[in-house]
Amino acid sequence: MIKIGSQIIKGIILDMDGVLWRGDQPLADLEDIFFQLKEMDLRVMAVTNNSTKTPAFYLDRLSQFGVELETWQVLNSSEAAGNYLEERFPQGGPVYVVGENGLNQALKEKGFYHQSEIGKEEDSILAVVAGMDRELTYRKIERAAELIRSGIPFIGTNPDKTYPTPEGLSPGAGVVLKAIETASGVKPLIMGKPRSEIFQVALDRMGCSSEEVLMIGDRLETDIRGAQLAGCRTGLVFSGVTTRKEGENFRPPPDLMADNIIEMIAMLREKDEISL
Repeated sequence: MIKIGSQIIKGIILDMDGVLWRGDQPLADLEDIFFQLKEMDLRVMAVTNNSTKTPAFYLDRLSQFGVELETWQVLNSSEAAGNYLEERFPQGGPVYVVGENGLNQALKEKGFYHQSEIGKEEDSILAVVAGMDRELTYRKIERAAELIRSGIPFIGTNPDKTYPTPEGLSPGAGVVLKAIETASGVKPLIMGKPRSEIFQVALDRMGCSSEEVLMIGDRLETDIRGAQLAGCRTGLVFSGVTTRKEGENFRPPPDLMADNIIEMIAMLREKDEISL
């Protein structure tokens, strides 16, 4: 039985980039990490703001590292965007997408498709949906801004300014969103962390209340702040984008802090109850 303070923890939400791996390099023996989580009888969800990949991609990558999860255990911000659009526009239809394959696929599964041709079904475009786009062009920004200024909703997958790679930090989806926001004068409605909705989807899938779940992430403004707003316990690792000094100065502070996922899991195993 794992306790943080007086609260029994039944589930773990794991961020992936910067927690489980950096680029395509694992940051631990992931097979062993997930074995330990299973030994502790913890339900697990892998939740990422990365909108560029599909859940199938993450399941395959985890499998390559010796970890077998079910489809429901992986969630990203593209899925969250698709869920939101489905609720608002259950009939589906055309949207203008600034993003990569993961976002297009998630929207397609919900009945939405990218409409890029000017004049063709232009009046029926339901939303501008933007995320990480490593083929971003001036024209994409211009077109998105035109549509948003005409009153079409602006949906953003996630606000991450950077993402960790083996070579260091690279520009993230937040850079794309800020460019479109600057050109249109409209802020996006964010679907991924730190919005509580993506956490609620994870909680529902695990069958846990927020108080029973520990979020382990590497980014303060999304992983930690979002989990705190959702009512979850939080664990911060310094293997991604956040330094120890930044973590120690954050308010309210994370419940747990460790250099990496190996040390975080060791902290959970050390005692039945962790006094904070």
